[in-house]
Amino acid sequence: MMANKDYYEILGVSKDAPKDEVKSAFRKKARELHPDVNKAPDAEERFKELGQAYEVLMDDEKRSLYDRYGADGLKNAGYDFNGPFDFGFGDLSEILSSFFGGGFGAGRQDPNAPRRGSDLRLDFQIEFEEAVFGIERDIEINHMETCDRCSGKGMEPGTNPVTCPTCRGSGQVQQTTQTILGHFTQVGTCPRCKGTGRMISNPCNKCRGEGRVGVSKIINIKIPPGVDNGTKLRVSGEGDSGKNGGSAGDLYVVLFVKPHKVFKRDGVNIYLEKEITFSQAALGDTIDVDTVDGKRQIKIQPGIQTATVLSIKGAGVPYLNIPSRRGDQFIKLNIVTPTHLNEEEKKLFRHLAEIEKQKSQKESLLDKVKGAFTS
Repeated sequence: MMANKDYYEILGVSKDAPKDEVKSAFRKKARELHPDVNKAPDAEERFKELGQAYEVLMDDEKRSLYDRYGADGLKNAGYDFNGPFDFGFGDLSEILSSFFGGGFGAGRQDPNAPRRGSDLRLDFQIEFEEAVFGIERDIEINHMETCDRCSGKGMEPGTNPVTCPTCRGSGQVQQTTQTILGHFTQVGTCPRCKGTGRMISNPCNKCRGEGRVGVSKIINIKIPPGVDNGTKLRVSGEGDSGKNGGSAGDLYVVLFVKPHKVFKRDGVNIYLEKEITFSQAALGDTIDVDTVDGKRQIKIQPGIQTATVLSIKGAGVPYLNIPSRRGDQFIKLNIVTPTHLNEEEKKLFRHLAEIEKQKSQKESLLDKVKGAFTS
């Protein structure tokens, strides 16, 4: 829902507004929409909307993508409002803290609840032919896995966490803050236990309390026929492991195809330029043509002209997920003018030129005769 709205309109600024104006606009609207002030049912949702607009327009890379391609451009670049690649509003309290000294209590997530792991992105380059026909490849990835020593608990086996003395296990602390709106009593996350309500007195020696460890591993991926630049392959469960028993994220492999020295691709069709001689163009011939399947023969009709395009049906790229159906290959013929002639070849071309000259004179004479009879 948020992704379809105009961020400039939400903040009430022009598209060329500098960052200080964006920030000022956010401050002004935040005063109106902050849920501690605005008790409307949709206040929190609108405030999050405002925060998302602020996050995008204050980030040069995201703002540039948004200006050129809109919210879809952010998604296509790997930023997604609901994953993959961990783009989104994130922790609203981080933005709020710079304006109000902390977040607001509504919508607080339980830090001890299971949390899904982050999705990961891996850019991977393949050959032109591999994109056409598909291939299986082993690739190396680095991600977070649940610590096998502590089973993700973050503490040494046989030990237990203790209740946080600051918040007494609630995970929250209450404080009164002087802000631009006056005095506010806010309930915030306990800074000591980070909202968990407990503390680990004896962290795991392997993961040092994180509950996860970085691991490098080799996985096998199947690249289907017909992929192209920018195709994303999802490998389920190969992102970072979750926390507190949450599921693992996914790995997204983004493919980049090396250009071919001969073939050019446009969708499912392949294009090729082929040089032929004057004699082949004039007399016709059967010639060999490169295709992704190997050499194929095509017939040239006598009198063919330069830049003529011929086609081979079904010699193109398979349709993604429909490998039995393929595009076509198109061959553009270019007639090459010879540059180095031996004496025999020169003699033949002079003879041809003389024949063409005589032919032209006869045609000119016939035209004059026809003209005389019609005048």
